Amino acid sequence: MSNYLSQSWLIDRRHALRAMGTFISLPLLECMVPFRATAAEKITATPRRSAFIYLANGVHSLNYQITTSGKDYQFSRSLLPLEKHRESITPISGLHHPGGLSHHHNCISIWLTGGKLGPTDRNTISVDQQMAAVTAQHTRYPSLEVAITQESLAWTADGVRLPALRRCSEIFSSMFAEPKGGIASQRRALRRKGSVLDDNLAEVRRLDKKMGSEDKGRMDQYLTSVREAEIRTRRADAWLDTPLPAISEADAKRTNRDIADTLAGDYFRAVYDLMVLAFQTDVTRVATFSLGGEGQAIAIPEIGITESRHQLSHHGGDADYIEKLTNYDTFAIEQFSYFLTRLSETKDLHGKSLLGSTMSLFGSGMSYGHSHGNANLPLVLAGGSDLGLKHGQHLDFNKAAPGFEGYTFGADGALTTAHYQVCSRPVNSDAHMSNLLLLMAQRMGVEIDKFGDSNQVIAL
Repeated sequence: MSNYLSQSWLIDRRHALRAMGTFISLPLLECMVPFRATAAEKITATPRRSAFIYLANGVHSLNYQITTSGKDYQFSRSLLPLEKHRESITPISGLHHPGGLSHHHNCISIWLTGGKLGPTDRNTISVDQQMAAVTAQHTRYPSLEVAITQESLAWTADGVRLPALRRCSEIFSSMFAEPKGGIASQRRALRRKGSVLDDNLAEVRRLDKKMGSEDKGRMDQYLTSVREAEIRTRRADAWLDTPLPAISEADAKRTNRDIADTLAGDYFRAVYDLMVLAFQTDVTRVATFSLGGEGQAIAIPEIGITESRHQLSHHGGDADYIEKLTNYDTFAIEQFSYFLTRLSETKDLHGKSLLGSTMSLFGSGMSYGHSHGNANLPLVLAGGSDLGLKHGQHLDFNKAAPGFEGYTFGADGALTTAHYQVCSRPVNSDAHMSNLLLLMAQRMGVEIDKFGDSNQVIAL
């Protein structure tokens, strides 16, 4: 296992290409970069960070949709909690994932990948993991995955979803707690785990010769998971001798605790505080947070919502359900606003506000849950001014489409058939959400000119 610490297992990108006898484009893999940057790199480089927050089942579009584009837009009722961050955010309308249209509840799976949803389709790498491949050399952990229910938003290059953390105390311990039994005990445990993984791989290679094509496909996914575990085990071993960041007693008290689902706001804010701590201490530079999947987003009894979000999204025109769904939207956006405030108030290791160096994308893979619309996705991009992002406007790709006559609501405030169509079918077929993900990837230093099904990069 000594080669894990000496990093002799690292491979050269060009060497890998030569060995294949031809030229293909390879992603940046963790085995191509050192575990830790040099002290000089850490001092001179400006850390770039990204966070992604997912809201299930879309929104109640009537109370969410901003109807004017440009800098003079008026905040909608649901987005009003973000008004104080006006100069640091860009609400975006009109984007969609072509591969997710008509697939409804599985849209969370491709929100960050731009992949396709179908019985024979396999997912691709999510943009957060594309970023993590670049930032991992500087941080103890490549990325942080949190999901209050169901699964994470993160996918590997082989289409395997990464596991998610849920309990705040578990998230805190994973980043800031000393290993039980001390460093020596932890190192022995990690190396025993590494030996088990090696043994499994040897056995699988023997079995591979006897498998049919379908079994080989399933085994390939399993092997991908094993490889991920190998890499994480090696990283953990290499970082054991690096002291954990010091956390103040107040920060630990606020975040190192378990919170009941009935206190959703407290839970959301604690997770956001943990993400801020992770960015501030440079434990990681990439994080994803799912507020729940389409079929299992929690109720919020603290504001009088006892129904699930999925139930409210299928309101059938019921005024009480519509009001509760709007309140749920507003509540989730209030917590996101809290996150932006914490980022703006917190200084990084260089003494600069985290908000300037952190891009944060809030949104959903569904537009309007009642009609299962997957077009005109509700999205808000925030922060990242130090990375060259310029905010202060409503960026509306529907307005740029020929023949678009605006957002039409009925006289009684009800959504019209025309607006349902905006939510269900793209007004602008070229406005892919992957174009936005490509922009974020490039601003994080990922050297790519295409991501997912992108057809151009968004200018912002």
